[in-house]
Amino acid sequence: MVRTTALAAAAASLLFSRSVAAEGLYGKNSAVLQISGLDYDRLIAKSNYTSIVEFYAPWCGHCKNLKPAYEAAAKSLAGIAKVAAVNCDDEMNKPFCGQMGVQGFPTLKIVKPGKKPGKPIVEDYQGPRAAKDIVNTVKDKIPNNVKRVTDKTLDEWLAEKNETAKAILFSDKGLTSATLRTLAIDFAGLIPIAQIRNKETEAMKVFGVTSVPTLILLPGGTKDAITYDGEMKKDSMVEFLSQITPPNPDCPPAKAKKAKSGSKKDEKKASKSPSKSSKASASHKSADASSAAASATEEVVEEPVKPVVSPDPEVGDEDTPKPVVIPQEEEKPTIPVVSESAELQSLCLNAKSKTCILAILPKDESSEAATTAISSLASIHKKHDAGASHLFPFIGVPASNPVAASLLAHLKLGGADNVHLIATNGKRAWWKKYSGDGFGLVEVENWVDAIRMGEGKKEKIPDSLLGGEEKVEVPEAKVADQEPILAEEEKKEPESHHEHGEL
Repeated sequence: MVRTTALAAAAASLLFSRSVAAEGLYGKNSAVLQISGLDYDRLIAKSNYTSIVEFYAPWCGHCKNLKPAYEAAAKSLAGIAKVAAVNCDDEMNKPFCGQMGVQGFPTLKIVKPGKKPGKPIVEDYQGPRAAKDIVNTVKDKIPNNVKRVTDKTLDEWLAEKNETAKAILFSDKGLTSATLRTLAIDFAGLIPIAQIRNKETEAMKVFGVTSVPTLILLPGGTKDAITYDGEMKKDSMVEFLSQITPPNPDCPPAKAKKAKSGSKKDEKKASKSPSKSSKASASHKSADASSAAASATEEVVEEPVKPVVSPDPEVGDEDTPKPVVIPQEEEKPTIPVVSESAELQSLCLNAKSKTCILAILPKDESSEAATTAISSLASIHKKHDAGASHLFPFIGVPASNPVAASLLAHLKLGGADNVHLIATNGKRAWWKKYSGDGFGLVEVENWVDAIRMGEGKKEKIPDSLLGGEEKVEVPEAKVADQEPILAEEEKKEPESHHEHGEL
């Protein structure tokens, strides 16, 4: 009876998750562009705009937590950059997500146009998951094709292709706004755009500019300049410049679907074997998705990324030897175990060390809890290594290491007979304890993901635990840090999200 209830609950859960997966996180009215693997090549890879793409699963708690900030970022970046999302729980998208190297949810990638059309540069977004941080990072990635002109260079710039229309923005800003940069992208090759600061008094007098910001259109030749009198908003400025020529299309138009007319015999064959037809269609979609991902990562990935889902194994005779079974026991992933106190201090417990995950082990390292914890941590790190994503080091600390006793005492972790998982960051002087009921892979990975995204309360680490700063290399340990929270002095001044005031 208990088994029947459990099976029913599991079936209901599966049906519910499939229903959610079909709907996705973002609706039709969302500012976030919901795309599939088949859409990516045309809408993102071949777009003139810089984009940020979220790879998510509808059941993922962190994805749900990110949704409000991602929606807000999409609204702030409207008309400036694309904010898109791919549902990796959708069967059709799974091959594409695998090709893009997605190892966990949510994964954010910034896609910006490369030197060759259709072959963009793809970067992992590792910053904080707040709307302001996402917006500022994406704006920084937008190419700048705006010419900076001064009193000394004005005549030279005006003389270049004199018959061609040009546009000038007079501004009191030293930097070029994201709005003006995207305007230059819209009219690249059509209308050169320049920016002149109001301190260039001669240029101001030439065009009779008395206040900033002021946008002026030069139709070309001997035609009089036209001064823009509307709001400094992207759509309005595009319309103003469009009196000379329409802007470049954002991306290639969608190909029209051609209806194929087959013979009656073909129709009969198709009706008799619908399963083969559907399989062929699914295979074709999968191939298209993989092709799109390959073009998107051509300039940044030297070797093709292995798909997340492995192909079906070949089935042979019963007498056929299976050499893969034996090596698996020998190739189990592991993490380095550091028994020297100086070595541990230099890696993770000093004023310059970044985030580390420490597994403080009991004397009986062969206990079930210890082996499970080490196995879970090793599997998590191996998964990130396979996806070429950098992850902070995971280190085992045996009871024989004198630092283990210090950590137990100063952090009040509890008995030495138990396994304790903690995260430390010497540079920012914090630590965080794992408080799960067990050391299973799912529970530990959720905790690690929370640390990567800066979630949860952190405690101040005692100064007595922070020692020397000399680096010691430990085999197989990754020392790159993905900590998303920036120190106050490292935070950049956020740009205003109101494009009206940017120019």
